[in-house]
Amino acid sequence: MILSLGVGYMKRREFITLIGSAMAAVPSIARAQQIRKIPRVGYLWHAGNAQEEHPYFGALLEGFARLGYVDGQNIRLEHRFPNEVPERFKSMAEELVSLNLDVLMGGSIASPHLKNATTKIPIVFMFIPDPVGMKMVDSLARPGGNVTGLSNFGRDIAGKRLQLLKDMVPGLSRVAMLMNSNQPTARMYVDVTRSAADELGLFFQPFDARSQDQLEPAFNAMVKAGMQAVTLAQGGTAFQWRAIYPKLALERRLALCAFSRETFEHGALLAYGPDQVEMCRRSAVFADKIIKGTKPSDIPVEQPTRFEFLINLKTAKALGLTVSPMLHAFATDVID
Repeated sequence: MILSLGVGYMKRREFITLIGSAMAAVPSIARAQQIRKIPRVGYLWHAGNAQEEHPYFGALLEGFARLGYVDGQNIRLEHRFPNEVPERFKSMAEELVSLNLDVLMGGSIASPHLKNATTKIPIVFMFIPDPVGMKMVDSLARPGGNVTGLSNFGRDIAGKRLQLLKDMVPGLSRVAMLMNSNQPTARMYVDVTRSAADELGLFFQPFDARSQDQLEPAFNAMVKAGMQAVTLAQGGTAFQWRAIYPKLALERRLALCAFSRETFEHGALLAYGPDQVEMCRRSAVFADKIIKGTKPSDIPVEQPTRFEFLINLKTAKALGLTVSPMLHAFATDVID
């Protein structure tokens, strides 16, 4: 009898010990599950580091912060910086895909590389000028596949830039476009802008600069060809060289039209385009929807609805131009 009681007691003690151990393990299991559930997002940038991506890099982080995400706490962000080197876009896209992240993000040059690297991981693009034409999505309303995002260009935008130049430069008839033919989007910008120029009765000619040391010869060629104004084909190098263009243009008395506040603020005559900093913030909303379970194919591509028209009066004066009261009133911001 004593023996049987001892055995029963031992069994009960072992059972209680087992239950206690299991209960103690629950918090650690929960913590492990929580760690595994932290979403991981990869961004393939254009420039060489975060500082060169200012203000877009900070805007992206701000966009996630608005949604309650803090890098290293409840989200993990993987950044790659190819420094505009074509081969690095491809290799870094493949590297990010190999990490099996929850969402991939990129700009106009980077996103096609991401799309080529995976058909499974969701992708959010920014600054893609023609998502359908570039075969990033099936349609704007129904993207299909694993890709969606935000577009930042269109035929109407190209026409508006040329019209503003025409309104500001008396007798304007010859307009140049500075492009980088190494960037796959360059030809699209040229074709759309040429069509808009034809409608406005303007002679249009593109000039190629594939590296920084080709910029000055390109501007010299514009002068030789009798150009009166120049607009920019959007892209990574157009942003990276944004502080150089205004000086080269002003020295040659060319009216320069930029495509964003960031490419305007170094001395361009004017800029017209969507608020690209806000688009960076908005891209985090797309990533958040995917993280929470929405398929990219169910998220329509977003087109810009907010545009900025910026004028630099100091540059206008240096070029001998007078800004009309109508343009002054229409501008979002006028820099003295």
